[in-house]
Amino acid sequence: MEQYAIKGGIPLVGEVEIGGAKNAALAILAASVMTDETVLIENVPDVRDVKVLLQAMESIGAIVKKVDRHTYKINGSQINNLTIEDDYIKKIRASYYLLGALLGKYKKAAVALPGGCNIGSRPIDQHIKGFKGLGASVKIEHGLIVTSAEELVGNHIYMDVVTVGGTINVMMAAVMAKGQTTIENAAKEPHVVDLANFLNSMGANIKGAGTDVIRIKGVEKLHKTEYAVIPDQIEAGTFMMAAAITKGDVTIKNVIPKHLESITAKLIEIGCEIEESDDAVRVVSSKPLQHTQVKTLPYPGFPTDMQPQISVALALSQGTSIVTESIFENRFKYVDELTRMGADIKVEGNTAIITGVSGYTGASVSAPDLRAGAALVIAGLAAEGITVVDDIKYIERGYEDFHIKLKKLGAQIEKITAEKDFSKFRFQAV
Repeated sequence: MEQYAIKGGIPLVGEVEIGGAKNAALAILAASVMTDETVLIENVPDVRDVKVLLQAMESIGAIVKKVDRHTYKINGSQINNLTIEDDYIKKIRASYYLLGALLGKYKKAAVALPGGCNIGSRPIDQHIKGFKGLGASVKIEHGLIVTSAEELVGNHIYMDVVTVGGTINVMMAAVMAKGQTTIENAAKEPHVVDLANFLNSMGANIKGAGTDVIRIKGVEKLHKTEYAVIPDQIEAGTFMMAAAITKGDVTIKNVIPKHLESITAKLIEIGCEIEESDDAVRVVSSKPLQHTQVKTLPYPGFPTDMQPQISVALALSQGTSIVTESIFENRFKYVDELTRMGADIKVEGNTAIITGVSGYTGASVSAPDLRAGAALVIAGLAAEGITVVDDIKYIERGYEDFHIKLKKLGAQIEKITAEKDFSKFRFQAV
């Protein structure tokens, strides 16, 4: 089993390049099969979730050609199977984006009920409501969501809760529906906007993405395009927190600073200095960190995917901080692991009460999910002694070259697979 071994206590200093947004790439790759022409997609992150989705697409007949590590050509003209099997959806929740894409193009699709990170229930009732609103029948049979329609017809669809996945799936299904579709209470996340821009570059007619009302005029077909995925705001935010917690000075390049505003605001509140330029953010952490309050909210609020990382920083801040998780109920599963490193955190329902401590000490911990795993790594970077993080397969689902990028900033971190690797790391760590 692969692990990260980390010798903490070294400030991170330097520059780091952020890759393409995992969540945008997954939606865009799924949507790329909606034309019979060849689509070129650039700035695709080389992470496990992307590889699994591409395998799922190939399994139904899509032609996937890798141009280079971050560029793919995809052609959906040979799709011969409209069922996405259990194996893929168990590994990666975003396989369900193929439901909206295939329903939109072929008027039928079947996808296994979703899995992914175990951070709480993520119901798909809004997806189903949206598909039904467009005139599709939706049934759950043998663990599959089976949906079909004679034709899809535009409609007014109100989302009962803000749902990124639901907004994306219904938007894809509506692109080739007859007439106009209006999605109200739509998610405003950057990757929703990126998908809309991608679909528009293929000939779709989508207006209002990034607001809570999206209007879609159906078109008969989509055509080829070349498109680059936006930078990953969560990868960027994770490196921003790593700079804060290690008392570092890191410039995070290839970002859209506007997407990072909620993270930037909290880092300034707790005592970091932030410098922004057109496509970079510099984080300097030279003063003792201070307490604050955080509540996760849909974009443009503070992202749930950054909650574990900021909690790791707040646990080393002076005073008592309150973190409220309003999106996923199981997002505090890393707290027990962080407590092993010396954190003082009490969880009551969806709230964590965090009393700052003077430092962490190295320990053996396990990554319970993608973002919590990354948070435990950055805790290890600030800890005294050596930390070993298990189950890094979760981290690799969403971060490309995580340990390599950290090493370039001066971190002492290695990916190890055996006891002898660990002994060598411990001997070399100074």
